[in-house]
Amino acid sequence: MIDRIIRSFQLVKASWRILMEDKKLLAFPIISGIFTLLVIATFIPIAFFSNGWFSFSTNTVGGIVFLFIFYLISYFVVIFFNVGLISCVYAKMNGKDMTVKEGLAAATSHLGSIIAWAVIAATVGLILHMIEDRAGFLGQIAASIIGGVWSLVTLFVVPVLAFEDKGVFSAMKESLELFKKTWGESVVGTISISLVFAAIGFVGLLLVLGTLFIGSTTLFFVVLALFFVLIAVLAILASAMQGIFTVALYTYAKTGSAPGIMPPGVIESAFAPSGQQQFGPGNI
Repeated sequence: MIDRIIRSFQLVKASWRILMEDKKLLAFPIISGIFTLLVIATFIPIAFFSNGWFSFSTNTVGGIVFLFIFYLISYFVVIFFNVGLISCVYAKMNGKDMTVKEGLAAATSHLGSIIAWAVIAATVGLILHMIEDRAGFLGQIAASIIGGVWSLVTLFVVPVLAFEDKGVFSAMKESLELFKKTWGESVVGTISISLVFAAIGFVGLLLVLGTLFIGSTTLFFVVLALFFVLIAVLAILASAMQGIFTVALYTYAKTGSAPGIMPPGVIESAFAPSGQQQFGPGNI
């Protein structure tokens, strides 16, 4: 287990190295984050001033429609810029340099597939929200588990849509097949990346709480503001690194070898048992 964790951090370090070599990749999660905040800033006033007609609850028909539209637009924004990000990553891993503008153009060329996938993702998100609203605490647990599994088995949908030009349902089927080949890599790698940034965020939170014992209100709000900035930066970095990891793992799942830009043996050895000499997709 210790060896597995160490190798997982090696993969995180490799993704970080690629990100530092091509910092323009950060533009996609930054722009995506800005647009997402604009979507939230638009929908919150509508819910607030609608006198109960619209809300982020699924207990009314208006709430269901309102929430679905919110999910649809939000998912579209995230998926669109994610396609742009992974297009640039894929090009870089194949020895090419794609600009941010070219990445956005690549995303635009798949607009129909992106909308279709956003509709499905929004539908699933709405169903999970309905489970939470109707089943209380147990519903929240169930929705979290189902949502986590859904995220993993659809991990490769966006790369398949972007790189193989398949329809959304074919992409979902292909994603499931690729996940079956690399489920260990997908689970441990995704969790590893998340844990690194969660740990940094937790340390930041401890620092914020620590200022409460100092007794300075000014210091508390200054540190709190810096903490929110830290969370935003961590979210941007995590999103970019997850995109890099997904493309690398997609390439490995399709070809059985790591992309040339990754350090030799990083992906092949990241989650294979100690002492194993032969590698291929799906080794756990």
